Amino acid sequence: MASPVINPRPARSIAGPVVLILVGLLFLLVTLGVLNLSSFLTYYGRYWPAVLILWGVIKLIEHEQAKGSGQPARGIGAGGVFLCLFIVMSGIAATQFLRVWPNIKDQIQIGDDQDLQDFFGGTSYDYSDELSKEFPAGGTLRINNERGGVTINVANDSHTLKVSVRKKVRAEKQYDADSYNTKTKPEITVNDKIVTLNANTQGAGDKGVTTDMDVYIPRNVELVITSRRGDVAITGVTGNAAINHQHGEVNVSDHTGNVTIDMEGGSSRVSHVKGDVTISGHGNEVAVEDVDGMAHLNGEFQESVRLVRISKTVGFKSARTDMEFSRLDGRLDLDSGDLRADSMTGPVRLITRSKDISLDGLSGDLRLQDDNGTVEVGVHKAGNIQIENRKGDIQVTLAPNTAVRVEARSRGGEISSDFSELQITNGETQASATGSIGSNGPNLVINNEHGTVEIRKGNVAVTPPAPPDVPGAPSKPTKATKALPAPKAAPVETEN
Repeated sequence: MASPVINPRPARSIAGPVVLILVGLLFLLVTLGVLNLSSFLTYYGRYWPAVLILWGVIKLIEHEQAKGSGQPARGIGAGGVFLCLFIVMSGIAATQFLRVWPNIKDQIQIGDDQDLQDFFGGTSYDYSDELSKEFPAGGTLRINNERGGVTINVANDSHTLKVSVRKKVRAEKQYDADSYNTKTKPEITVNDKIVTLNANTQGAGDKGVTTDMDVYIPRNVELVITSRRGDVAITGVTGNAAINHQHGEVNVSDHTGNVTIDMEGGSSRVSHVKGDVTISGHGNEVAVEDVDGMAHLNGEFQESVRLVRISKTVGFKSARTDMEFSRLDGRLDLDSGDLRADSMTGPVRLITRSKDISLDGLSGDLRLQDDNGTVEVGVHKAGNIQIENRKGDIQVTLAPNTAVRVEARSRGGEISSDFSELQITNGETQASATGSIGSNGPNLVINNEHGTVEIRKGNVAVTPPAPPDVPGAPSKPTKATKALPAPKAAPVETEN
C-alpha cells in the first residue's frame, strides 16, 4: 500500500517580527528620550505607509523564494491581519491629528505660544537680537507676528525704529535650534512710507518658534498689527492703531488716535483714549475705559463687557443685544444674564432678550425692549421713555420733582405706584395706570406681559462727568466709580 503524500509545511514569515521590531524600536527611542513624542507623531503620521510597503516587500520576497523551492507561501494569518489593521488605523489617526492640530490648539487655547512641540515636550532654546531702521516721517508701521507678543513703546529718538527680540525655539538638538533661529530672523522692509516688521516665526516651517518683540517707535506713527498667538500692548502712541488679533490679550492705553481691534479670541482692554474705539469679532472679555471719542462694539464676547466713562456715542451689537446711547459718565457691565449701568445719557435704545436690566441715573430719552428678564430703571432727568417687557417685572424710580405723563399697561400682572396722581386699575387679567406727575412732562409709556409694574419715588444718584485734562498737568489717579450690585447669578459662557 502506497504511503500518503505529506505536503511540506510553509516556512514562518519574518514580516510580522520585522514590523514589530521596527515599531518597538521607535517606542524604545521615545521612552529613552532619544526621540521626543512630538517628533515620533510627526514622523509616524507622515511615513506610516512605509511600514506597510516594507511588510509587502518582505512578503513578496518570501513568496518568490517559496515558489522557487516548490513550497507553498505562507499567508499573513490572523495575527498579521490584526497588526495590519493596527498600523493602518493608528497611521490614519496620526495623519489626521497632524492636519487638525492647528485648529485644535486654537480652539482649546493650550497656550498663547504653544505648539505641538510645547505640548508633547522638546528642549527649549532662547535667543535674543536687536534691530534698528530709520523711520520715514509720517510713516505707517505694519507688524506681523504669527506666534509671540508685541509691545509698542515710544522711543526717545523720533526718527528710528528699534526692535528688541526675545525668541524661544524648541528642538531636539542645539544644532537644529541654531538652524531654526537663523531661518527665523525678524525682517524690516521699507516701501516708501510703509515700514513692515515681520517676526518671521514660520521662516523654518512650523517649528514652534515664539518671538516676543519690544518695538520702540516715534510717537506719531500709525500702527497696523496682525497677531495670531500672543499678547499685544500699546502705550503712549498718538497715531491710529488697527489690531487684528486671535489669541492672547490686547492692551492699549494712553492713546491719542483711534483704536480698531478685530478679535478672533482672547481679551481686550482699552483705556485713556482720545480718539474713537471700535472692537469687533469674538472673544472672552472686553474692557473700554476713559474714552473721549466714540466706542462701538460688534461681536460675541463670551465672558463680560465693561465700559467706563465714554464721552461720545456708545454702540453695542451682538446676537442678543442691540444698544446705542449718547454718553456714559459711569459704568456699564454686561454678561450673559445681566446688563447693569449707571449715569447713561440718552437717547438710549436698548433691545435685548433673556437678560436682567438695571439702569440707574438715566438722563434723556429711553426706548427699551426686553424679553424674559426683569427691568429696573432709575430716572435722573426724564425724557420720553418707552419700556416693553415680557415674562419679567418692571420697576421705574423717578427722582423728586420729576414731571412725566404716565401710561402703563400690564397683562397678567399688577401695577403699583408711590404717586397719588396716577389712576390705577388692577383687573383680573389686565392692569393700567394713567395720569400726569407734575406738569408739561415727557411721556412715560410702559407695556408689560406676564409681570408686575412698579412706579416708585426715590433719589437717583448719578456720576458726574470726568473733568477735562489740563494740558501739561501730570496724570492723576482715576476716581473710583460707584460700586454696582453683584450679578444675581454667575455668568454663563454664552453670547451677550
